[in-house]
Parts: sequence; C-alpha cells; structure tokens
Amino acid sequence: MLFNLLVPLADQFGPLNLFRYLTFRSGGAVLTALLLSFMLGRPIIAWLRRQQKEPPIREDVPERHHLTKKGTPTMGGVLILLALAISTLLWADLRNGYVWAVLLVTAGFGGVGFYDDYLKLTKRNSKGLPGRWKLVAQGTIALVATLWIASMARGTLGTSLAFPFVKSLLIDLGWFFIPFAILVMVGASNAVNLTDGLDGLAIVPVMIAAGCFAAISYFAGNIIFSNYLLIHHIPGAGELTVFCAALVGASLGFLWFNAPPAMVFMGDTGSLSCGGALGAISVVTKHEIVLAIVGGLFVLETVSVIVQVASFKLTGKRVFMMAPLHHHFEKKGWAEPTIVIRFWIIALILGLIGLSTLKLR
Repeated sequence: MLFNLLVPLADQFGPLNLFRYLTFRSGGAVLTALLLSFMLGRPIIAWLRRQQKEPPIREDVPERHHLTKKGTPTMGGVLILLALAISTLLWADLRNGYVWAVLLVTAGFGGVGFYDDYLKLTKRNSKGLPGRWKLVAQGTIALVATLWIASMARGTLGTSLAFPFVKSLLIDLGWFFIPFAILVMVGASNAVNLTDGLDGLAIVPVMIAAGCFAAISYFAGNIIFSNYLLIHHIPGAGELTVFCAALVGASLGFLWFNAPPAMVFMGDTGSLSCGGALGAISVVTKHEIVLAIVGGLFVLETVSVIVQVASFKLTGKRVFMMAPLHHHFEKKGWAEPTIVIRFWIIALILGLIGLSTLKLR
C-alpha cells in the first residue's frame, strides 16, 4: 500500500524513491511484522487463555506432554497471520497478482486451520475437523490459486516444472501441472503441521525456508540476476520477497512467545497457513523441487509418518518408537531442547544446500 501511495509522489519528494526498492520494502516488512508480533502477542495470548481454560492435548503424543503442555493455549497462528498479512499489505505492491495469490493460499489454509482449532476447543477433544474435509478445503483453495498463478505466467512457463542443478531445463506438464501444484501446496502445509509438535520446532525451519525463498523470489524476479544464475525469469515474482520477509518477521516474533517453555502453540491455524504459503511461493518461482530440499526437515517428518503407518499395516511392526520423528527421539530419552536445536541445525544446513542450487548448474 505504501508503494502504491508514495511512489507516485517521488518526483515531488525525492526520498520517497526508497519505496521503489524491494530491499528497502522487505526490510520494512520484517520490522513491521516483528513489531506487530510483539505488540499483539500478549493480548492475543491472554484472549486465547480466556477462550480455552483446558485445551485438549492430542492422544498420539508422549505421555509427558499431558503434564508439561497442558494449559498452554493453541491457535497462536492467529498472531502469525495478522502480523504477516498486515505487513505484506502495507509494504507490497498491491497491483501484483502473485502477492494476492499467495495471500489467498495463506489466509485460506489459515482459515481451515482456524476452524479445525476452533472445533477442538468447543468440543473439548483433539479430533477437530475430519481429515478428508480438511484436505478437500485445502485442495479447493490450492486449485483456485494454481489456476490463477498459471494464468499470470508467460507462455508455457506457468505449467512447466524446472529442475535444480540443470541449466534451463523445463518440462511442460500441461494439465498435469494442476494436480502437481495442488500436491505441493497441500503437502507442504500438512508437512509443517506434522512437524509442529515441540516448542519452537516448526517455526524456525519455517523462518529459514522463508528467508531462502526471499532470495529465490528476488533473483527469479530480476532479469539480470536470473540470467546470471541461469534460473528462469518470472516477471513480478520479485514482489514475493516482501511477503517472505514479512513471514520471517512474523515467525521471529512468534518464536518470542513459542520458545521453550512455550506461552502459546501455533496450532493448525499457523502450521497449515505457513506451509501453504511456502508451497505457493515455490510454485510461483518454479522452485518446487528446491522446496523439498530447503524444507527437507518437513519432508523427513512426513516420511517418518508414512513409513510408520505402512510398516505397521503391512508387517504389524513399527519402525519408530513413535512418529513423527521428533517423538521417536523423545521416547529415546532426548531432552526436548536437544531435539529442537538439532532439528534447527538440520533445517539450516538444508536451507544452505537449497540456496546452493541457484549457482550449481
């Protein structure tokens, strides 16, 4: 909004030219989201405490969670969504369709998560919205976003799949791109949701992935950098740098309240929206495969659940003591801060590997 209001006045007042630069507006987005998180955090947490005196704890978690996590309010993803949305609307170019498409996925998935969290609170159980209906809602939102994103791209670029480490290779998936993109968005959303099981565990990898995609969006949207790095130029994708920066700021602000011992959990409201946002950005920038590298921790957690379920159904035996993977290490006796910090380190390493694909071609 500031871009749209102030840039036309730059000829009369030179300093307003700063708002033309993505780097300046991205820095503003980070700080705005961070400050909003600090300002809104305690009032929102206090409101959540009043709404849920005894929030339900999931049954498929280690026993100690019923003691150590009981009483901590959930649905803290509302704080992330508010800080992210306000900051993006304030600093982004609102004429950019990609910004609105990603906001649609973020808010839509956040709405699904909010309704799921709300059902858990009002019914005083941990089941919430049935899984199939949750997937239907997410799939519908992702379908609309995919068609919108594809319509804004040049030629066949909107329906093509790019590969890291390979120069200029594009495979046009045609109509198959639609289910592929939906799978990316819905899969990323639920992968983050599975990872969100310990204090601070999911939000830092989200922040790392958002930082990586801020760089990817900036380079993909800049024809000079995209030509130098031999990645596909996506006109307009650079504006998503502002969104990613806002997500970094909102995540950092949420971590202030989610750090062990957590004052609030993000719930499905936060995990589904953050994962969906990362998936949508990867679709816009044609870096869907790189998302699997940058968000490798989320992939690992998801695979651990798939392997556990498949093994139990086929052989009657479990591969892990408990899934997702972080619960396995809890069962082995690792302290929660040890698991969280080591998983953060893994996420950071994977983020650096993902960024290296921009040059290793």
